[in-house]
Amino acid sequence: MTSTIGSAQGTLDEPAVRAFVADQLAGADLDGRRICVIVPDATRSCPLPMLMSVLHETLHGRAAAVTVLIALGTHAPMTDEQLLAHLGGPYPGFMVLNHEWWMPSALVSIGQIPAARVAELSDARMAQDVDVVLNRAVVEHDVCLVIGPVFPHEVVGFSGGNKYFFPGVAGQEIIDFSHWLGALITSAAIIGTRGITPVRALINEAAALIPSRRLALCLVVQSGSGALHAVSFGAPEDAWAACADISAETHVRYLDAPVRKILSIIPAKYDDMWTGAKGFYKVEPVVADGGQVILYAPHITRIAAMHPEIEKIGYHCRDYFLKQWDRFADQHWGVLAHSTHLRGAGTWDPVEGERLRVTVTLATGIPEQVVRDANLDYLDPATVDLADPGSFVVPNAGEILFRLR
Repeated sequence: MTSTIGSAQGTLDEPAVRAFVADQLAGADLDGRRICVIVPDATRSCPLPMLMSVLHETLHGRAAAVTVLIALGTHAPMTDEQLLAHLGGPYPGFMVLNHEWWMPSALVSIGQIPAARVAELSDARMAQDVDVVLNRAVVEHDVCLVIGPVFPHEVVGFSGGNKYFFPGVAGQEIIDFSHWLGALITSAAIIGTRGITPVRALINEAAALIPSRRLALCLVVQSGSGALHAVSFGAPEDAWAACADISAETHVRYLDAPVRKILSIIPAKYDDMWTGAKGFYKVEPVVADGGQVILYAPHITRIAAMHPEIEKIGYHCRDYFLKQWDRFADQHWGVLAHSTHLRGAGTWDPVEGERLRVTVTLATGIPEQVVRDANLDYLDPATVDLADPGSFVVPNAGEILFRLR
């Protein structure tokens, strides 16, 4: 049974949200249970301090144990100071952990998805056995409660729900596998796609192997404000679906015609290009052929905190890798996926080389030579006019998707 409050037409006041969350948790049979609460890191807009305070008021002394697990995927771990600010303070009796995706001792296998089933789920794009590995805290608790927002997403269509398990607190192999499946479909084709995409189908299949009871508090956050359009509680599949429908109304803007030049202003919550690249994903569908996207982020000084190999591989279209697979098959597929997502559509053949649909330009604090060596264009951020009348300017880029009518 899923309960939802709110709609695309407005935002909810805090007392209404607090009352709804408290009521849902009160009726969720959590007494004496060990609960793993899975929450996003700081790269997602989410009023976590408010929600965590309700959670603490409702569960402290009632649950046998509460562990808050930060769904990093393969992002950098958060420091104690960052966690304090992110969650809104210490919560006595609650344990807080980063998802240590790089530590084999923090992970456990819960089964396998056979190659034949993978072929079915992926519409025959991929066919190999997938080991389903995730953070052992998930299986060491009786109940897993996902708390997180739903936005258009470049890998899965819409984020949220079971995506907080895979890739949120998963092992790198299944993260790489799911991201490369999304890259085969391409970011521009899958982003903002409603319903069960092949990647969502794979994630749901993996989540069904989790032995713990799964619940989700899914959110539709007003981008840039942290206010909530809607909140849904229930099984992850159902709570996510309710919020994805509302996100499709609130987080997608439509243009009548493609634009030649886009200036995406990347907010400070994205502290490297691995995360800041969302400023490209969300506008790629509206860039004209031969157009340019400028990612303006003077605060970003590195391409990827946790994935330095991207600097050597560089940014390329999907076919650059597919048609030279012998060269790249041993690389992390999640890195290859990220590469294609930021570079966008294009072609490659051994005679003509790589031909790309649009130009991607970084106006960041990353050194010029590093940018150019990664196969991207460079622009000194000091020369950028943030009110350029010749550009389609996107403030607070990274969450709102732009599409053509």
